[in-house]
Parts: sequence; C-alpha cells; structure tokens
Amino acid sequence: MNPNLFANIPASLPDELATVLQEGHGVRIERIVSHGHSTPAGFWYDQPESEWLLVLKGAARLEFEDRMVEMGPGDYINIPAHQKHRVAWTSPTEPTVWLAVHYRRQAEIAHSKPLRA
Repeated sequence: MNPNLFANIPASLPDELATVLQEGHGVRIERIVSHGHSTPAGFWYDQPESEWLLVLKGAARLEFEDRMVEMGPGDYINIPAHQKHRVAWTSPTEPTVWLAVHYRRQAEIAHSKPLRA
C-alpha cells in the first residue's frame, strides 16, 4: 500500500504534528497537521531556509509583519528565508493538513547546516 498524506491523522492533537516525508540536498518535505493550533503569542518564525506551503485540507491564517493571509484547500504560498511569519489561526473544527517544502538555494547549501525543524 502506498503512503497517504491523509492517513494516520490522530483524532486529537495536543500539539501541531510535523512528519518529515523526505529530505536531502537542501530540501525537506513535511506533512504538518494542525487542529486549532497557532504560533504562541509574541513568537515569530525566522527560518534560515525558504518554505513553500500548500494547504491540502482545512483552513489557516498566516500572519506576516505587514499582512494576514487566509488559506484554504489548494492555496499555496512561498515564504522566503528570514521572512518573519507565524500561524495566527487554524480551523478548530477539522484538521488542517499542510504540505511544507523547506529549501535552500544552491549557493546557500554549500555554507549551511543540514535542514532541521
């Protein structure tokens, strides 16, 4: 049986669940499951790698320093390295399933540590 992004989603999640699906050569692909989760108040992600996010199921709101972005199934966004952002809201009534691709440009790979969340 082939792996499925919608399989093995727990009924309740005390914390957001991130599962690494594949990684190597400056790229890490994750499935992230949120269910009413948000980034703690006052915390901003400031990641050394870029992140391409796709909402597969559910709904979410991302906050940037200058705007909010609403996301639903099929919506995607690219977040450049070091662009501060946070998850302001995810649906409390159903799981939000994300596909996240963290990547570095070729020039950044030679002088960086391995990708890890």
